[in-house]
Amino acid sequence: MLEAEDNYTTLNSAAAKAVFSRYTVSVGSTGNLGLSIGIMSAALGFRAEVHMSADAKDWKKQRLTDRGVKVIEHAADYGAAVAAGRAAAEADPYGYFVDDERSPHLFMGYAVAALRLESQLQAAGGRVDAEHPLFVYLPAGVGGAPGGIAFGLKMLFGRYVHCFFAEPVQAPCMLLGMAGNASDEPVSVAEFGLSIDTEADGLAVGTASQWVCDATRNLISGVYTATDESLYRQLYRLKALIDTEVEPSAAIGCLGPELLEGDAGKAYLQAHKLEDLMGNATHIAWLTGEFCAGRRIQTLSG
Repeated sequence: MLEAEDNYTTLNSAAAKAVFSRYTVSVGSTGNLGLSIGIMSAALGFRAEVHMSADAKDWKKQRLTDRGVKVIEHAADYGAAVAAGRAAAEADPYGYFVDDERSPHLFMGYAVAALRLESQLQAAGGRVDAEHPLFVYLPAGVGGAPGGIAFGLKMLFGRYVHCFFAEPVQAPCMLLGMAGNASDEPVSVAEFGLSIDTEADGLAVGTASQWVCDATRNLISGVYTATDESLYRQLYRLKALIDTEVEPSAAIGCLGPELLEGDAGKAYLQAHKLEDLMGNATHIAWLTGEFCAGRRIQTLSG
């Protein structure tokens, strides 16, 4: 039905949807990936299922249901939702599970965002080189999206880009995953008495992806955590300063520049001989699903 030179709107035809309707696309999610996969799959005509954890917001579940997506709720956390979705898809010969924990395809899909950021930086007159470092602060859940984006950025900009993962204090799974050794099974935050109780539901994950940890362990500059209270302050600043509304999960990236003002941040800058270059630096707070390109994000960190 589709040749390489054809218009991709063919995929929206009745004939294509008749084929797609035989298949089920499923995903496990606290909400954000589920929204993307569920809405897109249903729009193309697939049967779509999203396995959601107890942390997912009701409005996200409703938005999926309104678009014909089957939402399967699990009383346990993100890990349980993913495990259930993966098992159901493996038992269905016409099922495909979009696996944020173990999918090189999805990981590389996320990496494409780096190319888009590069073009936006160029359009805004931004430079990334030895005299103009780039700092990127990425909200992190299980690790797939921030890991893929960081991979793409390092492939483009090498040592001139510095990527930091950002997590809620109650769910620092990537912090624990990165602290382990290569090939070690990541430790659950529950082992440290953490509850995964956070308004940043898109980041409410108890155990990181081992695959992503191993793929990005030597690419990441650091990981920081933030309280829900601090996220709400950033929500207010984003709205007041650039009229942008996001959910708490996205706002966590805006705290990144403050990290560099603390003792650990200053030590990092000194170790990488960046102290005298910070006047030329560009800071990107990655807003889950969208991002601020070409802005000096320091204006958001009072």
